Amino acid sequence: MPRTLHLALHPYGVGGPGQHGLWKDPRVAKNSSIDIDYYIRLAQAAEHALFDALFIVDSQFINATYPAHYLNRLEPLTLLSAVATHTRHIGLVGTASSTYNSPFNLARRFASLDHISGGRAGWNVVTSFDTGTSKNFGLDEHLDYTTRYGRALEFVQVARGLWDSYEDDAFPADVARGVFLDPAKLHALDHTGEHFKVAGPLNLSRSPQGQPVIFQAGVSEEGRDLAARVAEGIYAPGGTLEQAQEYYADIKRRTAAYGRDPEHIKIFIHGGPVVASTDEKARLREREIFDEDNDFDRNLALLGRSFGAYDFSVHDLDAPFPDVAHLAEKGGRTGAAQLIERARKENLTLRQVAEAVNQFRQSPFVGAPDTVADTIERWFRADTLDGINLAFRTEEELAYFVDGVVPILQKRGLFRTEYASDTLRGNLGLPVPANRHTREPQLVDD
Repeated sequence: MPRTLHLALHPYGVGGPGQHGLWKDPRVAKNSSIDIDYYIRLAQAAEHALFDALFIVDSQFINATYPAHYLNRLEPLTLLSAVATHTRHIGLVGTASSTYNSPFNLARRFASLDHISGGRAGWNVVTSFDTGTSKNFGLDEHLDYTTRYGRALEFVQVARGLWDSYEDDAFPADVARGVFLDPAKLHALDHTGEHFKVAGPLNLSRSPQGQPVIFQAGVSEEGRDLAARVAEGIYAPGGTLEQAQEYYADIKRRTAAYGRDPEHIKIFIHGGPVVASTDEKARLREREIFDEDNDFDRNLALLGRSFGAYDFSVHDLDAPFPDVAHLAEKGGRTGAAQLIERARKENLTLRQVAEAVNQFRQSPFVGAPDTVADTIERWFRADTLDGINLAFRTEEELAYFVDGVVPILQKRGLFRTEYASDTLRGNLGLPVPANRHTREPQLVDD
């Protein structure tokens, strides 16, 4: 079967990182980040366009300098459970931290979403970027990288074990015999590990897709390794075509090294398309967006997130970039290290580093519909991605992409013309995980 593109939608609400001016746009409702009808409309529009998934990002720490969307937004699983009742095919992927949750509770919540949606749930596993989160959960310090990623691996393993608590035919519900459950087909987990001790079993059976799909966003060595070991979908950093090729090849290589089929891990890069009637108008709109969002004070605060929400305003903006490497070890280590290295090599001031955080960068997916489709095809065929996690500033811009670009991709045979399945796994072409107690893997067959 020819390889085809996957598309996901990532709602911005009133504005995520770097989108400092989005909430001022008259087309954006000021309560959109907490308006369930907003998410339902977007999910239905994406489903109408045959997208694979709706992706909801999350974090559990804020201060007043954080992006507008972060300051006031809905909890992902609650949000997605509501969306599930208004959609039939689109996958529902929610972000949840393996550092600040317990395996039994979170496994039950995702399994519940999987049942509510008929097998469309996905879990984006994060280890928590914000160091301040620890203080919201009774801890004085954020866990270090090694501990967080070791905990994440074990957390996923425990969750998967809990999702296999029941064999698929565990509930005969035989009235004549008076047998609701066959107790031989219920299995306790009895897990004891470095980070968790969980008895089980989970009080919920498997869904039509077997288990929720595991997503991850691995950039560091630890993150890439975790992704290769457990992820079935990845939200990748993107960058240049060459950088995306390197990341794609590295993840596929690591996946194979763990004895997994590289085709069973789908790599989505971030994409913020800007589509207009002509290439020139699209480039002009891209520049307007940058100008709308270019707020220095907010950029300085955004820089602080990579260093544990550090307040850089206490420093002289025109002095050399301060020595804050120690603050990144428990936060956004990889991104912070890149900023520090660039500041050192180029002898940048704090002001120059802050300006670089949200500097003008041309998205590869900018232009008239044919141009954007051409670029997507080129990147797809160059083995940089399996899919794109699309983010649009407004509902109108989503509609313009759906009406202008998607039909071109479909005409070229790059994107589906109908859903293959009612489950997220089925549409991604992923196998149903074998229940460890009963059967071999099998592809979803609707």
